[in-house]
Amino acid sequence: MSENLLFHKTYPHPTSKEWVVFVHGAGGSSSIWFKQIRAYKEHFNLLFVDLRGHGKSNQLIKGIMASGYTFKSVTVDILKVLDHLKIQSAHFVGMSLGTIIVRNIAELSAHRVRSMVLGGAVTRFNTRSQLLVNIGNWSKHIIPYMWLYRLFAYIVMPQRGQKESRHLFVREAKKLCQKEFKRWYTLTTEVNPLHRYFKDKELPIPTLYLMGDKDYMFIHPVKEMVAEHKSSRLLEIADCGHVCNVEKPDEFNKHSIAFIQSVS
Repeated sequence: MSENLLFHKTYPHPTSKEWVVFVHGAGGSSSIWFKQIRAYKEHFNLLFVDLRGHGKSNQLIKGIMASGYTFKSVTVDILKVLDHLKIQSAHFVGMSLGTIIVRNIAELSAHRVRSMVLGGAVTRFNTRSQLLVNIGNWSKHIIPYMWLYRLFAYIVMPQRGQKESRHLFVREAKKLCQKEFKRWYTLTTEVNPLHRYFKDKELPIPTLYLMGDKDYMFIHPVKEMVAEHKSSRLLEIADCGHVCNVEKPDEFNKHSIAFIQSVS
């Protein structure tokens, strides 16, 4: 694999022409989608990527990694993989901060995005989450990043039923180094300005927000967004928190696959 490309893995379908691209969030890796593979590969060609510094992309493109991170730069990484694989257009499934990257792909290259499934979508930080981000920003140089990450994971996913999700994300985050964590953390400053831009500029791309009804930090901003955007709809998964693809995989798979099939 080219050293300038993110680590990626494909599951070709024998007959389908439709591609689905999966984009994980900060601190995760493509392994968070393990409960989607079997259901999705029955219908579509699949592409999983590890974002820069994450999973098996953690040793790649060191020259790029030394520079500052922006949502645009980490988005372009994915577009390069699509170019390499000659994928002209695809459906995109994102989770947590990965949903901002998916929305940014649509911003930079709308003709390549046939639909978007945004799970546990982060559209903006409310007062509570903004306070959490500010505390993390102030302390990230003095507190070991894994302490911070464990704290964040517990605050975002506090319920007993979210234990598997917490452990999964903490386990993946251990693969990040402290420098990498800090680089990704700088992206949090872009979230609210991007939200205002995305809210004002709706794209005519079919969009499904899949949110756990107990995702208390992020569900209300999503409801505000969907109320203003005609191409978007929200489906709440009962008794479910932030990482809905892990906590309630059967519901997540059923609703998201049906949505993509309705578009394609």
